[in-house]
Amino acid sequence: MPGEGFTTTMLHHGHKLDTDNRARAVPIFQTTSFEFKSAEHAGSLFSLSELGPIYTRIMNPTTHVLEYKMAKLEGAPCLAHGDCDNAATLPNALAVASGQSAQMHALLTFMQAGDNFVSASELYGGTHTQFGHSFKQIGIDAKFADVSDIEQIKSLIDDNTKAIYIETLANPSGTIPDFDAIKAIANEAKVPIVCDNTFGMGGYTCRPLAFGADIVVESATKWIGGHGTSVGGIIVDGSSFNWLTKNADGSLKFPLIAGPQASYHGAVFAEHPIFGVKATNTVFILLARVKTLRDMGGCISPFNAWQLIQGIETLSLRAKAHSVNANALALWLSTHPKVKEGSVLHPSLPSHPSHKNAKKYFRPECFGSVFCFEVKGADADEEKARGMSFISNLKITANLANVGDSRTLVIHPASTTHQQLNTEEQASAGVLPASVRVSVGYEDLDDIKADFEQALAAFDA
Repeated sequence: MPGEGFTTTMLHHGHKLDTDNRARAVPIFQTTSFEFKSAEHAGSLFSLSELGPIYTRIMNPTTHVLEYKMAKLEGAPCLAHGDCDNAATLPNALAVASGQSAQMHALLTFMQAGDNFVSASELYGGTHTQFGHSFKQIGIDAKFADVSDIEQIKSLIDDNTKAIYIETLANPSGTIPDFDAIKAIANEAKVPIVCDNTFGMGGYTCRPLAFGADIVVESATKWIGGHGTSVGGIIVDGSSFNWLTKNADGSLKFPLIAGPQASYHGAVFAEHPIFGVKATNTVFILLARVKTLRDMGGCISPFNAWQLIQGIETLSLRAKAHSVNANALALWLSTHPKVKEGSVLHPSLPSHPSHKNAKKYFRPECFGSVFCFEVKGADADEEKARGMSFISNLKITANLANVGDSRTLVIHPASTTHQQLNTEEQASAGVLPASVRVSVGYEDLDDIKADFEQALAAFDA
């Protein structure tokens, strides 16, 4: 397809004109299941000898369009069973019910009780809780590390470590990992890098696969959908990791992927033709769909998939607008007399610890639209109280638990999104008691500033 720039791709990739009725928009296949051509056809589909929809939990034509688009926008190679524009193939992506579902399904596709993974400690609060509690219940240990401390990450890796997990841009501190350094560690340990690229705005501001990540997960609820209407998650397979890796004793390091699949009569997906094609390069995303999603059941509805497709069609336009406003608002707040000096944490600012990495790994001047700051006070208690009052004083800015909406949003992370973490865990996650998190929308910048100004007016400088 000629002219595959980001905006052209988001509009045209993944869907071909319906030649029967000539409808140009993506249709919604709002159905639970699909009728078989014959009893033999049904058997071929269930045995994975032939590709086709069976049940919407596993695959659906509307959802496939979302998956095709996201695989391409994140820069995944077109290896998934042939022509990436062919609706009779599977994409290198899998859409699921939410961002939380995406990371869970991705990790459980190749991890089991007794395994562990090293995770950045600066994470979205829900992720930190899922890793630290729910994963522990099933015998998988998350080892949290300062993503900027390469030696600490190295020290936590052992023979049972199966992955390194990072966020492209930490929520809410804005820390950006050094992908090159972490890739070197992952290569040495022979483990994949799983990267949450939610704050990479669907691949527009950052493409982790281009910098060494092997798997991308993200909440499509945020910038991909963009309007706070639909929940969804995405897993994208970079097809770059060797799942046939062996341990020193010759055993498989990733038996859940490279070994026999008991629920498919012992078939080895990395060697056995699936849908008529040898699946070595796509075995992870295939098993995520036909085993993990099949069994865990965290599927997305066709309607939500369709809503997210509508969001994708304006993604680059919105991402630019978000970024311009965020850069300007962060700079304005950084010199505001009622804002604590040095508390504005946005990677566009030279004072941010990740400013260098932002310039290295992100699209120029597009360094995310979420950041934190603190209202100035006489002491820590007053700063926290003023931060809470600031949120309540806002008029057009909404106080709610979401980011990536078209509108500007604020929240107090320590008492909400990261409330389940103890004080020490909050500190390691980059959450301070007085921090106010801002997700900058694309209202007129002067109106956002005016709202913040009137909310700050109640406090002495």
